[in-house]
Amino acid sequence: MRKLFGTDGIRAVAGEAPLDKRTIHAIGIALATKLGRDARILMGMDTRESGPWIAAALAAGLHAGGAAVESAGVITTPAIAYLARKHGFSAGIVISASHNPWQDNGIKIFGGDGYKLPDEVELAIEAEIEAQLASSSEPPSEPYTLNPETSDFYRAEYVRFLLDAVPNLSLDNRTVVIDCANGAASSIAPQLFAGLQGTVEVTHASPNGRNINANCGALHPEVVAAEVNILGASMGFTFDGDADRALFADEHGNVVNGDAVMLACARDLQSRGELAGNLVVATTMSNMGLEAAFARSGIQMLRAPVGDKYVLEQMRTSGASLGGEQSGHILFPARATTGDGLLTALLVLDLVHRSGKTLGELIADLKNYPQVILNVKVREKIPLDTLPTVVTAIAAAEAELATTGRVVIRYSGTEALARVMIEAESEAAMRHHAEAIANAIRAELGI
Repeated sequence: MRKLFGTDGIRAVAGEAPLDKRTIHAIGIALATKLGRDARILMGMDTRESGPWIAAALAAGLHAGGAAVESAGVITTPAIAYLARKHGFSAGIVISASHNPWQDNGIKIFGGDGYKLPDEVELAIEAEIEAQLASSSEPPSEPYTLNPETSDFYRAEYVRFLLDAVPNLSLDNRTVVIDCANGAASSIAPQLFAGLQGTVEVTHASPNGRNINANCGALHPEVVAAEVNILGASMGFTFDGDADRALFADEHGNVVNGDAVMLACARDLQSRGELAGNLVVATTMSNMGLEAAFARSGIQMLRAPVGDKYVLEQMRTSGASLGGEQSGHILFPARATTGDGLLTALLVLDLVHRSGKTLGELIADLKNYPQVILNVKVREKIPLDTLPTVVTAIAAAEAELATTGRVVIRYSGTEALARVMIEAESEAAMRHHAEAIANAIRAELGI
């Protein structure tokens, strides 16, 4: 069992274990030790106010372990994955808690190949962190200074990569709305979408360290959808704090999630003979309606555990050329090694441009089963199958919905939450069982 790493790096309240200075310093030493002396690390961060001091503490540990560190400043997570691979760094690190509130932060690590670390490597790093904490004293009081001079170069290079990925892109004089979540996309999106022969309205691109994801961004796609309606725009894009995922709004102001994006992109790839094996990898959270829509197009949908790294693992095993999550992580392995919200937005724009259709028209036949997701705060993550009342509630739901729905209960890999997801033809049955299971979890583990 991993103790520090969740489904997307190490994440916690900034300043509290394991994101206290002593542990962060030990993480740096442990990572440098695993990478070997003379390792080169590229580091970036999102816009949280804790980012600079966490980056400095981590860089001090990396330096103590013999690694050299370069700063890319405020930049997106997928940018670090791309740049670390391109420039031959030993690893790339992002200081970010993605969609979490500003009080949280995290440490995401990519190998020199641009991919997230496998579970077994994270376990080995955890063991080394524990060894460092057991043997080391307090970290040095003198702060480590990261040189920010290269950050503009790295951001500009990443923008070039994105534009080169979708040549001859045009907005066709449309108006689009972009919600940057007051996060890392704020430093890139305005220049990326400028000059595309249309009108670009950029919102929530004024980070102050504490407004990241606050009533905006991919956690609140209804915000950009409303803005599309107000402006009479053709489309809206909204990103999470580190811009590794994107959600959309169509021309009618309807929210378009990752399931719908996968459907549109899969059909486009299929029409061009580029959908390998007619396969798409989604997760256990993707709607049954998506599976039905794929089947109508002769596309098989495989399900992976939640977490884009697990989607990618199954894609690499099956040879699939498209995968993703309902939450907006979309993976195009021919183009990038990780989910990239900005790249996804450009590819969707390109699809709309080439097809001559609106986003709403491209996904018009996607009919979702009623689905509810309830998040229950928990004080600890005890295996749910050891809690009798929870087991009983889940069994009752599965028995009634055996042929007409799905029940997925899991702990979040990034927050102290249990997620209760139920789909069913009957909305009344769906809500009844979701509440029953959520209440059982609250009774056993609630805060």
